[in-house]
Amino acid sequence: MANRILIVDDAAFMRMMIKDILSKNGYEVVGEAENGAVAVEKWKELRPDLTTMDITMPEMDGINAVKAIRQVDASARIIMCSAMGQQAMVIDAIQAGAKDFIVKPFQPERVLEAVKKAIG
Repeated sequence: MANRILIVDDAAFMRMMIKDILSKNGYEVVGEAENGAVAVEKWKELRPDLTTMDITMPEMDGINAVKAIRQVDASARIIMCSAMGQQAMVIDAIQAGAKDFIVKPFQPERVLEAVKKAIG
């Protein structure tokens, strides 16, 4: 069975890029969310094997979304997506429970490596 992934990013273009990389490599994208608040609700509904989470989003940022999801399930697997220069936020995200991070612009090999590592 394909690993089920939830993609969270406020930019539809970024969601599409990640979805494309994952779909072409045998992963099943089961949902998308445009902010942290929607991500938490979708996560509860879908219970994906993995979530890719943008850090900076409106309504609820990625770090707070990670904390909220991990309160529901401490074993939730989440990879943060960050822009260059967000190192401090990435550290916060890892401390909040994220498994790994990928940097924009996305490189397919790095995305797949992070996904395999997190799910593995």
